[in-house]
Amino acid sequence: MALQRLLTARLPLQDVPALAGPVTTIAAPSPTATIAMVRDGVADYGCVPIESSLEGSVPATMDALVPVDGRRVQVFAEVTLPIAFTVAAAGALEPERVRTVAAYPVASAQVRLSIERLYPNASFVIASSNSGAAIDVVEGRADAAVTTGPAARLHGLTVLADGVADAQDAVTRFLLIGRPAPPPARTGSDRTAVILGLPNEPGSLMRAMDEFATRKVDLTRIESRPRRDLRLDKTSAGQYRFYLDAVGHIRDDAVGEALRALHRNVESVVFLGSWPAENEVGSPPPDTAESVDWFTGQLQGET
Repeated sequence: MALQRLLTARLPLQDVPALAGPVTTIAAPSPTATIAMVRDGVADYGCVPIESSLEGSVPATMDALVPVDGRRVQVFAEVTLPIAFTVAAAGALEPERVRTVAAYPVASAQVRLSIERLYPNASFVIASSNSGAAIDVVEGRADAAVTTGPAARLHGLTVLADGVADAQDAVTRFLLIGRPAPPPARTGSDRTAVILGLPNEPGSLMRAMDEFATRKVDLTRIESRPRRDLRLDKTSAGQYRFYLDAVGHIRDDAVGEALRALHRNVESVVFLGSWPAENEVGSPPPDTAESVDWFTGQLQGET
C-alpha cells in the first residue's frame, strides 16, 4: 500500500506525532502483520483497511485490533478512498491465457464481475493482501494479481488493466494505528471506537448500548466477531466480542460518561481511540456545558 501517499494526501498529520516530517514506508503482507509490527515496535504506525462500502468490515483487521498479552494499539486518524484496482502479471498476457488471479478476499469481491468479463477463463486464488497478490505472481502461484499500481511497480510486474472495479463509487475506509498515546485533539466531528467483552447472559448487549442511548450518544456501527486467540489461532464457540463506533470524542462529557459506565459494568472495554472523522458520521453528542455549570454552582452554594 502506498502509505506515504495516503498520509501526505489525506490524513491530518499535524495531529499525529512523528508524522509531520518524511515518512519511511515498510511493506507488510497483511493487515494482521501490519498491526503486529506496530504492536511489537517494528513500525511506529500502520495503515490498514477497516471497512469497504461493498463488503463491509474487514475481519482480519477487526481481529488484529484485539490486544495481545495486554498490549493494545490505538487509532489516530482515518481516510476514505475511492477504490479501483490494478491487474498485473509477470509479463504481457493475452486475456485467454490468464487462468489464475491472486486477490485478497475483500478485493476479489469488488472486482469479480470485471475479472469475469476481462479474463473469462480465470479463477481466483486467495492472497494475504493486495501486495501479497503481487508477490504470489512473482513467486509463480498465480498468472495475474488484483493489486495496486505501486505494488505492481515495486515487484516489476506488467500492468494488464488499470482502474478495475465493479462499482465506480466503491470506497474503502482506512485507519492509521499506533501504540497508545493521548488521542488527537477534539474537533467537534469525531469518532470513538471500543471493543467490548460482555457476559454471556440475556440483555448484556442492550445494557451496554443503553449507556450510550441514555446519554444521547449516536452509535454508528455495532458488530460482533468470535473471540479468537490470534497466537493459537483458536476461537471460543459461542463467545463474541462487540465492536462499537460512536459519534464524538472521549473528551466529550457524554462519551466519557458512557465509557466510564461501561468500564464499571462490563467484563472488559478496549479503547480503540478517538479521532477526527473524515466525513459526517451522525448526530453529535449533546453539549453538557450548561448542566456542568449548574452543578458547579450548586456545589459553590449559588442561589
